[in-house]
Amino acid sequence: MKPISLLTAWSMADLHLRNRILMAPMTRSRADNPEKAPTELHAAYYRQRATAGLIITEGSQISPRAVGYINTPGIHTPAQVEGWRKVTQAVHEEGGRIFIQLWHVGRISHPDFHGGELPLAPSAINPEAKSFTPEGFKETVTPKAMSLEEIRQTVLDFRNGAENAFKAGVDGVEIHASNGYLLHQFFSRTSNVRSDAYGGSIANRARILFEIIDAIKEVLPENRIGVRLNPSLHGLFGMTLDEETIPTFDYIVEKLNDYDLAYLHLSEPFTDVSQLPHAETQIAKRYRPKYQGNLIINGGFDRDKGNRFLEEGLADAVSFGKPFVSNPDLVSRIEKNLPLTEWDQATFYTPGAKGYTDYPSSLEAEKAQTSR
Repeated sequence: MKPISLLTAWSMADLHLRNRILMAPMTRSRADNPEKAPTELHAAYYRQRATAGLIITEGSQISPRAVGYINTPGIHTPAQVEGWRKVTQAVHEEGGRIFIQLWHVGRISHPDFHGGELPLAPSAINPEAKSFTPEGFKETVTPKAMSLEEIRQTVLDFRNGAENAFKAGVDGVEIHASNGYLLHQFFSRTSNVRSDAYGGSIANRARILFEIIDAIKEVLPENRIGVRLNPSLHGLFGMTLDEETIPTFDYIVEKLNDYDLAYLHLSEPFTDVSQLPHAETQIAKRYRPKYQGNLIINGGFDRDKGNRFLEEGLADAVSFGKPFVSNPDLVSRIEKNLPLTEWDQATFYTPGAKGYTDYPSSLEAEKAQTSR
């Protein structure tokens, strides 16, 4: 039997994916319009990358209260739905598949985004981070601890975001429960000191995620819902890892087995956590035995490392972030073992086509070279 590789086709739920090279969600800040809606430029960007087995879009805020970065697209208004419809049509025309990532940043925000009101969070604890506002980076503030009604509304907002995404023609949605944003804030004892049903025990701190899944599956099939987690995040986005962090994610991952999800999307540590006594340095190795469904792994992968993880059965697919920024034809480059174009980090979050849709494919680059 031929070993599984990045180029092996894959059936995820009831979707046929051409390969196991997935495009990871990446904030690009190109929705620089009053509606904060995707534009033709977004459609061109995602079309260029549609050879990925699956595209998971940049985080798309589920409500005005979910915003924490400039020029990020939402999925809570008719104009935003129409914008995303252009994107999904472009990807589908190229034979690709696309999930929208549903996003609420929680306390990683600033009153500038909320008419002077405080950002919402599980507890009133300042993450001591930076927020990218229309006036540049600003220090975060102490957020407002969410009321039970605000938590219930947020669950509904995730449901509505999923329903809107479905109207826009997506193949599914990914719940962003990672990278120090709202749901991750609920999971952590350092950002959640509540004493009600959403705080205290591990089960209580994880409760909101499962309420959101239960709400979304009322409008989408379970097997079109993905979840993203980052268990060993530490020292970024206001997150601090402690002795209950990994047991909390153990609980979450094992409970996710009760659902027929499209996938679980995990990140290897973003920073060196080898000296932290309670950290897990090998996320895929820990959670592959615990999770029975489709597992996607992310974090610093290249062609050889990705193939090795798949061959060893540590994941079913690998998601690539920055390599897809500067290599729209990443799948072809991996297939042919071609060198990759380096990305320009200075244009990650700037308006316009530069650093967004102007990276050439390997074929275009070769033609340009020979025509000189």
